[in-house]
Amino acid sequence: MNNDHKLKTDVLAELAWEPSVTADHIGVTAKDGVVTLTGHVNTYWQKHAAEAAAGRVQGVKALAEEIEIRLPIHFKRADDEIAAAALSRLFWDSSIPTDTVKVKVEKGYVTLTGQVDWYYQLQSAASMIRSLGGVTGVSNQLSIKVRPNTATISDDITHALHRSWFFDENNIKVSAEGGKVRLTGTVDSWSDRQTAASTAWAAPGTTSVENDLRVS
Repeated sequence: MNNDHKLKTDVLAELAWEPSVTADHIGVTAKDGVVTLTGHVNTYWQKHAAEAAAGRVQGVKALAEEIEIRLPIHFKRADDEIAAAALSRLFWDSSIPTDTVKVKVEKGYVTLTGQVDWYYQLQSAASMIRSLGGVTGVSNQLSIKVRPNTATISDDITHALHRSWFFDENNIKVSAEGGKVRLTGTVDSWSDRQTAASTAWAAPGTTSVENDLRVS
């Protein structure tokens, strides 16, 4: 069995294993570690979950996600209903400061803007919106507030990466200018690449992460 065929088989198996994804109408192709997902699903949440599931598979170096969302009639919602539901969820999430996130909805596509203090708040806001009925996409344009002291960001991230058994200290280089962080080097999997970026985002003062890590 060649590597591309095995990778395709493994990704299909992972999609079938993931309980939040109905994989009957998802297609997979693989070439030199690049996996392309095609087909359609019923909700935006399933689309996001399918991408996450594929990224967990060993051997995936990059993902091209071309899944279409086909909302059943009973899932469709008016834009004002989606906006009201989104604001309600954000209001009830205690991790997100009140009135920091603005919501715009156009044909089911939700855009989030505003500023938050931490990356986990940015992620949490998008995660809550993905699972709302009627949502066809989410553009997360939230930004992180700039902090005055960013001198030790690169060292802090480097130490955090080296505390993890996932990463070899010789394989990842961290550089930073102000709150803008850049990761270069190699990791063993697509999942490790995502984990490294999340680690960089966790550093106080990080405002953006340029993830140039390659999957070896």
